Amino acid sequence: MTTPENAYQELASVFSSRGNQILEIETISSTLGSPFLQDGLFVGVTKKMLVLAYTVARKLFIERLLPMSDDDFLMDSSQTEAQCTAVSNRVITETMLLFDCEHLNACNWRKRWLLAAVTRCAKTNTPDQIATTRQVLETELTLLKTYQCSPLHRHTKSPTLWMHRLWVLKQMFQIQPWSVQDLLDLQQEELTVVLRAAELHPKNYYAFSYMRKLYTLLVETGDVAERSDWAIRLAKCLIDPMRDWCLAHPRDISGWIFVVYLLERVPEQHIQTEVVRKVVLFARDIGWEGESLWTFVDQTVREFDLESILDRLLSSGISESGSSALVEDQGTLKPLPWQARLDRAKTYWAMNRKKQ
Repeated sequence: MTTPENAYQELASVFSSRGNQILEIETISSTLGSPFLQDGLFVGVTKKMLVLAYTVARKLFIERLLPMSDDDFLMDSSQTEAQCTAVSNRVITETMLLFDCEHLNACNWRKRWLLAAVTRCAKTNTPDQIATTRQVLETELTLLKTYQCSPLHRHTKSPTLWMHRLWVLKQMFQIQPWSVQDLLDLQQEELTVVLRAAELHPKNYYAFSYMRKLYTLLVETGDVAERSDWAIRLAKCLIDPMRDWCLAHPRDISGWIFVVYLLERVPEQHIQTEVVRKVVLFARDIGWEGESLWTFVDQTVREFDLESILDRLLSSGISESGSSALVEDQGTLKPLPWQARLDRAKTYWAMNRKKQ
């Protein structure tokens, strides 16, 4: 029978040996015969084992970590991997957050530990110290990715973890300047994390809220001459992958609303028109009736004055080849709710079925 100490040591060993790798952790059924399974970077653990490990980690947290002073944090964060004990202080909070992703004390302890490393880096400001501190922060991001991209019940939508991730990135921007290309690459990497979390937990409001905050942070961080042009460039880089993801997950209203958010930051109407055109063509050609997609169509058509585009694409008897060329404007529609947009599409489908 698994004891609390054995359960904690098992999970602590996984986190201690993780390095900078990203794990995929999943809760498994106790009927499998073992409370803990591991195959490389894939880890399975039962809920009972998580509870047992958490009880030990929480006790260690109260006894060892809560009394730590600022000097203790500076000393602990300066230790190399070789100097760390078999089970380091960081592993205690990592185990706690695996069980309870909203544990603010554990998350705030990690902030204090990371802030001590950043403070020491600011004082010395040597290339080696900067590289070491950046590595520590990147390791924190891979830990968060382990939580947020694993099929766990709450971690993919945890506001505490998403805000902690944003805080870590802010610290990374402070220790050294980033090039424009590095910021663009980072934005794409973070979008990958967000989309994976959104697949694991559909309609993930917290993940896309994080992406909005990250976008604002990157706009303010970029060392560019014209801030408005930089903001437009960042938004443009996200529009196509977000549109494609939403077309693959057309029921996800949070994703569609984030696309609206991006289109609002791009002044070129031809980009707005092309996105709406492709979405309407997708819905029109496969007969999609879901509310989320048509809500997106209704909002973008109203906001960007694209009534004529919708009229052309859903007018019965008009053949659309899929190119960007459109027929002559046949009049402007009055603003309609999303249900009326869908009714318009249903009329189009009915007319074309009769012709066939």
